Amino acid sequence: MKKWIASAIILAILVFGSVIGFNMFKAQKIKEFLASRPIPEFPVTSTTVKLEDWTPHLRAIGFIEPIQGVTVANEVAGKVTKINFTSGQNLQKDDPIIYLNSEVEQANLKAAKGRMPAVERNYKRMKSLSTRGSVSQGQVDDAEAEFLALQGEIESYQATISLRTVRAPFSGIAGLRNVFLGQYLASGTDIVRLENISRMQMRFTIAQNDLNKVHIGQAMNVFVDARPDTSFTGVISAIEPAVNYQSGVIQIQASIPNDEQILRSGMFAKANIILPTVEKQIIIPSTAINYTLYGETVYVITEQTTDDGKTFLQAKQQIVTLGKSKEDKVHVLTGLKENDVIATSGQVRLSNGSRVKLVESQALNTPSVLPAL
Repeated sequence: MKKWIASAIILAILVFGSVIGFNMFKAQKIKEFLASRPIPEFPVTSTTVKLEDWTPHLRAIGFIEPIQGVTVANEVAGKVTKINFTSGQNLQKDDPIIYLNSEVEQANLKAAKGRMPAVERNYKRMKSLSTRGSVSQGQVDDAEAEFLALQGEIESYQATISLRTVRAPFSGIAGLRNVFLGQYLASGTDIVRLENISRMQMRFTIAQNDLNKVHIGQAMNVFVDARPDTSFTGVISAIEPAVNYQSGVIQIQASIPNDEQILRSGMFAKANIILPTVEKQIIIPSTAINYTLYGETVYVITEQTTDDGKTFLQAKQQIVTLGKSKEDKVHVLTGLKENDVIATSGQVRLSNGSRVKLVESQALNTPSVLPAL
């Protein structure tokens, strides 16, 4: 019995020893295979960081409005007897737009003017007789009051007749006509939109924290969806004196020349307010930035040497602090220095310490044109 137990124990030791020995042998062979296998290299493109002059800008959005614009309406009611303009016509200040029926007012004016000579002569006669004491001062006052009242009546008729001719309040382009010949217009009826678009304005808001960055006369580039590749140059013309206490923003108004009449009121616009240029800054392509939960990083490529003296390129993950961006370039505040070589594409497969193979390398060249948002 004891011999059988001893034999079973020896057999178990041999079996387990064989299994353990085989696993150790297998692990050793795997280790040797991995050690002899070439280290993988990931192809990337790179660029060398150079110091550049950086012109930052402040972005804003708003709407285009004319320097003068109004919907022309009539002040008095009446029937349209004549229309003196067409849709889209260029009008000059005080050009007649429409005429309303004024026959009754014209007749009343004619009757009042017909009475004027007799009333005026009576007033002058009373003044003359008063100097000789033939009439009382009360009679003179009555004659004067009648004369002045008739003058006021005539002026009232003339003013009413003038109001029945609707005129352009300023020079500009007429919109689409909203009235027709023979139509009866109540007072305040919209006749046509009139706008002076020789110079346009853009109204937008910025955060109160950026108020110290803007000033009257500051240049800015404006972009509209109708001409996405065209930059319109404007200047800040007015700044609201008060900050909106509910939202913490302040309104800004800019003036934009519009000689070619491309800009129209109501257009959605994007503005890049040009800030002072900062010299010798680190600017890198936006494709080099990796956005992670713990911050923004780039891969810096450095040359390393193995124990046997061979050299290779290695990617090291570097945390950076970013400033403003424009187009496909980003301003780096901290984390990089001049002449650092960084990966610009292909870094998706990289991890910290990966070996890399350069496919393309070039120096960074920052353009100076401000792009649209």
